[in-house]
Formats: sequence, structure tokens, C-alpha cells
Amino acid sequence: MASQAALPKDVEKHLKQLFKKLPHPVAVYVVTDKKQHETLTQMVREYVALFRPLSNTITFHEIDLEDPRTSAWGIDRAPAFVFEPERIRLSYLGVPLGEEGRTFVEILMLLGSRRSALSPQSQKILQRISETRKVRVFVSTTCPYCPQQAVNAVKAALERPDKMSVQIVDIEFHPDLAEKYSAFSVPQTFANETLIAQGAQPEELFMASLEKMEQQSLFIPESDAEEIKVDLVIVGGGPAGLTAGIYAVRSGLRTAVVERGTLGGQVATTPVVENYPGFTRIAGKTLVDIMVAHAMEYVEIFPNEEVVDISPSAPMVVKTNRRLFHTRAVLLATGATYRRLGVPGESRLAGRGVSFCSTCDGPLYKGRKALVIGGGNSAVTEALHLHHIGVHTTLVHRRDYLRAQEHLVKAVTEAHIPVLWNTEVKEIHGDKKVTHVELVNNKTEEIFHVPADAVFVAVGYVPENRLAQAVGAALTPEGYIQHDGFHRTTVPGIYCAGDVEGGYKQIVTAVGAGAGAAMTIFEDLSHPYWTRS
Repeated sequence: MASQAALPKDVEKHLKQLFKKLPHPVAVYVVTDKKQHETLTQMVREYVALFRPLSNTITFHEIDLEDPRTSAWGIDRAPAFVFEPERIRLSYLGVPLGEEGRTFVEILMLLGSRRSALSPQSQKILQRISETRKVRVFVSTTCPYCPQQAVNAVKAALERPDKMSVQIVDIEFHPDLAEKYSAFSVPQTFANETLIAQGAQPEELFMASLEKMEQQSLFIPESDAEEIKVDLVIVGGGPAGLTAGIYAVRSGLRTAVVERGTLGGQVATTPVVENYPGFTRIAGKTLVDIMVAHAMEYVEIFPNEEVVDISPSAPMVVKTNRRLFHTRAVLLATGATYRRLGVPGESRLAGRGVSFCSTCDGPLYKGRKALVIGGGNSAVTEALHLHHIGVHTTLVHRRDYLRAQEHLVKAVTEAHIPVLWNTEVKEIHGDKKVTHVELVNNKTEEIFHVPADAVFVAVGYVPENRLAQAVGAALTPEGYIQHDGFHRTTVPGIYCAGDVEGGYKQIVTAVGAGAGAAMTIFEDLSHPYWTRS
């Protein structure tokens, strides 16, 4: 007989402590289908068995799909989890494994507290909504961005149970729904059958998108925001920002780290890291979790919060979508974003087969055909990851050799992953989803078409320099922040570190830059260079 799955002892202890604080009971209905294969039902039961001993406050009730209550709850498939159906309309289609375990725990905590935990700004937005919203959030268990968006929806359901119904859909368990909605990248959010968001959003932007029924890209807080006084605000919670936070606090600086998205930046979606000292081989998300846990011992982190403005006067004021920071210095560790191809069809089919994250979206394409565009470390890593999870993968590269590290190139050869050399994308075709890609050989100028269900773009990054431009910091011709070698920008009191300042795109160099920047800032705040004669 197979041994019963168990949570790690430290995780079990932590969850027990969390759930012990819940002031209200939480009822969870687990919907199974006796017509489904027994293996699936057993998996669901084993998952629930992990949580049953953790709290007497949380109760689980298994019911069959044919139970008349399921139709009243809007459930027509299994497996599914229905939460507190007497109070709210909230369900999860699938089994919240992997990254979605975070969503599951957050749901239990929110329901047990009977508070939405929304910011005052978000509450104001939701109160303006007068019509019902039927929300569907598509997620996958391998996507580190998905819990943020799913929890946003859960909070909306708790705040406005009279207007909101929320269904979180795991695309791996219910691929037919993903097909129906053409939700081929995650997270994607629909309200009343209308796409209102692609990707994870800060809480207030999610609520604004829910109100306007279309994706919002900017949220300006009202004037009654909370004010906090610190010595240093670090913008960005990737390796550079987290490391800088540790070093700054250890130097005695009151420090805040503000991150608009997922902590860890691009590392969080890197399938495997093989060149970080101390780890022969480690999943990017695991490395991020270690860094975040370390940083949280020292520095206060403000996740899901976006900096919208920086006033470089003395003292500086950093304005986010939730509060104002009065600070003596700012470190821009904003990283870089995915570079796009800029070809027809790329934007139109984004989320419909065009993706920038194999970790997030790759599992949906098992057994299907995908092209990976690029020839560097990122592209080759993506191709190898897709190949190993069962996706029929082809690399498309504009040169006649791969620029990736030798061991990665060797791995591609050994995996027999086809490579189309001297080839560039001319156009991505498809109606509701990607169907084929038009390619051109840049040597022979031959144009040809290749069938594909997905296109994963990995052609490098562009620096996230919006805030640097806003404060007037000089940029290099390539768009990176110009600095003096000690992470000082051309604006006194504004510093930079990590991918946004250029150099090698490596985790270890970002960490070093973060540490160096923090030490420079400490020295400068002790003896400001801009006041020296």
C-alpha cells in the first residue's frame, strides 16, 4: 500500500498556528464525481486529508456531483471546492496543488476572519459597482503569479457578496474551459464572459478593472493615503532589491521594499537555476522562497503595491497605489521586462498561445506543438523545460549557433530538440488562438509556415526604466540607468541595482549589486556626497 502523503513538519506547524487564530468556522464542500476514475477521487481525498488535522475550525464535507446542491452553487464538474456557500459564491475548479496551495490557504484565512482585508482604496472602488459580476480566474499550479490574481478575486467576493461570484479554474484539470475561453496563458480574468485582465495585477488595479470591465493599467490613489517615514525605499523585490533590503537594515537604515508583482522577479518563473553558488541545481521559485524568507527577517516588504510617482526633492516622497513614503534615498531595483518580437499577431494572440513563461503556461500544451523563439540561456532553458513536460518543442533562432552556455546547448542536442537556424518570425497566425507561424530564413529569404499551438518568446529583456525617466535620471543608449560604478544615478539620492542598470543578466550579479548599492547608500546618507564642496 502506498504511504499517505504528508506535509513537511515545518509547514504543518506553521499552518496549525495560522489556523488556530481563526475566529470563525469555515465550511468547505469537496465535490467529487463517482463516474470519474477512482484515482482522481483518491487524489482529492488525500489532498483534503492533509488539511483535516490542522484545525477543528475548518471542516470538509465531500459530496457527489449529482447532489442537487451543486447545481444551485453553479458547479457542473468535478473535482471542485465550494467555500461557505451559505454566505458567499466562491469555488475552485480543480485541486489547488503547487502554487495554488497558497491560494487555498489564503482563502481559508480570509473566510475564517470574515474580512476581505482590502485596502480602503479598493473598498471604495467596489462600492461603486452596482451590477453583478460573475468572475472567472484561470490559473495553473505552476504559475507563481496566479495566487495574487486569484486572491484579488476572492477578496472582491468577500467584500461584495451581493454582487460578486467567483470561480477559480485550474486549466490543467479543466482544459476544455481554457479552450472555450481561449485562456492559454495564466492568470487570465473574465467578468460576465468579458476578458478584463491578462496577468497578475496590484489589488487596486484589479478592482478598477472589475469596475470598468476592461483592463486598467494605472491607478492613482486618493489624497488620504497613509504616510510612512523611512531612510530608504527600495523599488523592486527581485534578488537585487531583497539583498539590498537585508544589507540596508543591517546597516541601521529604516528600509521598505515595495514590489508591484511577484517577489523574486524573473527568477520566480525560471524552471531551473544551475549556476547559483551553494546549489548545484534548484528550481527558481524555491530559490526565491529562500531569499524572501531571509529578507523578511530584516526588512518590511510591501507586496502587490506599485510606485506611481517619486518626488526627488528633500525629503523625497514616494507615492504608491496605497500610501506615501517620506524617505532620504530611493533604490531603483526595477529589473527588466520581456522583450517582444514586434511582429503581427504577437500582441493580438498574447494569452491565446503567445506566451513569455513556460513555467506558467507550459503544462497546458502537453502533447501539442510549441515554438520557442531565441537562442540564449533563457530560450534554451524554456525549450528544455517544455520538452521535459511533454510538449513537442522546436527552437527558432536567427543565428546559426546558440548563444547559451555550453552545457545547455549540449542538453538540447541530447534531447533531440529541433532547431531552425537562421530563422526569424515574420507573423503569428490564428483567429482565437495560435494555429501556425510564418517564418523566414534570413540567409535564403525563403518564407515558410510551421504549425504550432503555442509560441514562447525568449529574446531577451528591456530595462524597466519608467521611474528613472520620471525623476530625470540619465539613461544609456540601450535604455539602462546610467550610474557611476557605485550605483549612484545622475540624480542625487536616487540609486540603481540589478538588471535595470545593465551588465550580466545573472542572479548572482544582481545580488552583488544589491549589496553594493545598500553599502553605498549607507555611506552616502552618513556623509552625503551631494553636499560636499
